[in-house]
Amino acid sequence: MSLSKEQFQYISELAMEQAAIVLNPGKEYLVVSRLSPLARSSGHESLGSYIEQMRREAEYSETKKLAVEALTTNETLFFRDLHPFEALEKKLLPEIMARRASERRIDIWSGASSTGQEAYSIAMMLREKFPELGSWNVNILGTDLSGKAIEKARAGIYSQLEVNRGLPMPFLVKYFDKVAEGWQIKPELRKMVTFRQMNLVDRWEGLPVFDVVMMRNVLIYFDVPTRKRILDSIQRTIHPEGVLFLGASETTLNVVDNWGVENCGRTLLYRVKARMAEARTLPN
Repeated sequence: MSLSKEQFQYISELAMEQAAIVLNPGKEYLVVSRLSPLARSSGHESLGSYIEQMRREAEYSETKKLAVEALTTNETLFFRDLHPFEALEKKLLPEIMARRASERRIDIWSGASSTGQEAYSIAMMLREKFPELGSWNVNILGTDLSGKAIEKARAGIYSQLEVNRGLPMPFLVKYFDKVAEGWQIKPELRKMVTFRQMNLVDRWEGLPVFDVVMMRNVLIYFDVPTRKRILDSIQRTIHPEGVLFLGASETTLNVVDNWGVENCGRTLLYRVKARMAEARTLPN
């Protein structure tokens, strides 16, 4: 299936309007590869006729919604990059537990959770390294724009290839059940994580105050004004001493000036500057 310049422009504008996704010229291949399966499954012989159908529909039609979701990147794996999880285990979670000892509550947000591997990796690490949290109120929230990704995350079923990517073999044996479709996260671990569909550029509602926000590898898809808006929103929903994780190629620098950065081993941590002076220096 092919794509005209005008059709690509329309899809680019649609992605920006509904999800603030930036599709610059040169990304035509991405649109063709992501939307062609949807066009075929909808009975269209060409991508052009599928796009024309979208043009005729209401602003937030189901066809447009599914098309925008398909344009998002859902690349993920268990314990991705590893060092952020080491920072959580060795430094941040002990600090949070000491600070929250009277409340016995921890809230963690995987803000671009895709099919759930990041959120489940956090749950496995908590079970493995901090069994005392079994008596705490521990809430892990995973959100993503893609409804299809969220459905898969809730089911917690992964192929052999997916569990081979980043997951230690002892964790596979301990925290998964073998099923016909591959491997499924055990029920007791799935209960630790709540997944919901969420568009980061829409109004945020029903969120708790988080101790940890993992917003990794998602800001790169937005323009600077949208990144600023998201970072400002995170500031309003994170604990004053909470920590934000971004992807390796992402930063708050030259976007907003109210976040400060700290080193924790190989990991960069972001805290609201008002609390930077009170935070203890993290080891390199």
